Amino acid sequence: MKKCFGLTVVGFAIASCGAALCASAFDVALRFASPATENHPVPVSSTFPKPQIRTYANPLNGITLPTTGILANPSIHPNPARSVEPALANIQTSDSALSERVSNLGKPYAQTPQLDIPPTKDGERFKRVMQYAVAQNLHQRQMGEIVQAIANQFLGAAYKANLLDQSQEETLVVTLNQFDCVLFVETVLAIARGVAVQDYSYPTFVNHLRDQRYRDGQMNGYCSRLHYFVDWISDNQKRGTVQNLAQQLGGVSLHKTLNFMTTHRQSSPQLVSDNANFQCIVQQEAQLDRLTIDYIPTNQIRHLYSQLQPGDIIAVATNIPGLDVTHTGLVYRQPNGTIGFIHASPAGQVTIARDLERYISRVNRAIGILVARPTDPR
Repeated sequence: MKKCFGLTVVGFAIASCGAALCASAFDVALRFASPATENHPVPVSSTFPKPQIRTYANPLNGITLPTTGILANPSIHPNPARSVEPALANIQTSDSALSERVSNLGKPYAQTPQLDIPPTKDGERFKRVMQYAVAQNLHQRQMGEIVQAIANQFLGAAYKANLLDQSQEETLVVTLNQFDCVLFVETVLAIARGVAVQDYSYPTFVNHLRDQRYRDGQMNGYCSRLHYFVDWISDNQKRGTVQNLAQQLGGVSLHKTLNFMTTHRQSSPQLVSDNANFQCIVQQEAQLDRLTIDYIPTNQIRHLYSQLQPGDIIAVATNIPGLDVTHTGLVYRQPNGTIGFIHASPAGQVTIARDLERYISRVNRAIGILVARPTDPR
């Protein structure tokens, strides 16, 4: 949200925290919603050296993945990669050998010409995260614990807003060394979904990103991106990726007109310069009128700590006109059982706030939180 705002909108506002939700929606949004200035980070050091700032867009180097079939929706197909499990049970090998083994995992599952991990800093980081996942047998843990463990691997990664909107043409942006708030959530979830079913391949990770970021999992231009987080939750719940928990947790429902993107058209190059995009977003916003913002009021968050699980997706609901949320992150259950918040902070990097409710209470114009739980694909 640049202070991560809305999805796109948090991408726009969030757009880049963007449904990929968190970059601020626009600079204008920054004037309204701003994450807490006092973050109280937990003193946990990153697994990796200080990351290099880099955006890796279109990682497949011009190769277009199919929009239908096994690559388009890998999570609904059997996983032949499970057959490699015995060979991985007790890995006692060098980093280079393990790296090669991880690079080859999942290729039978992809059923496509081999698409190697890109030889970039982002590709190297992906490889190291998968080495960690294999070595720690993360697939044996609960889904929420997998999500938290993966999120932990990105502590210290740089925050950068508006990563999804660097190009006029919509491309599938993949980055693992810098994030806005939504990109962080999407990236961690996409990796965790593969790890849970022991599919460690890079193409599967990329497919999961696309599946989460675009309506019905299909990328078809700027308007196909899920720009508002309530829409992101609804669309991903429909396809079994997450479950909306706010009402189950005793939250309240708010009906609100969502039109921040079109009423702040001048803040988005994609809308200013392309009238077709603008008219499409106008139609999308009209369709969102059927959705409600289900949220837990800020003063009720602490009472629900026992019901929250590590890895639950948190979005900060706002009273800013036309906007649903201003920031996103993940529940972080600390060793002593307390509930924190791991997120790509506009303050500069991926970090952990010690107490979730305290953090939310210090976000300008926040009214509470949306909660969505990643669905276990196993």
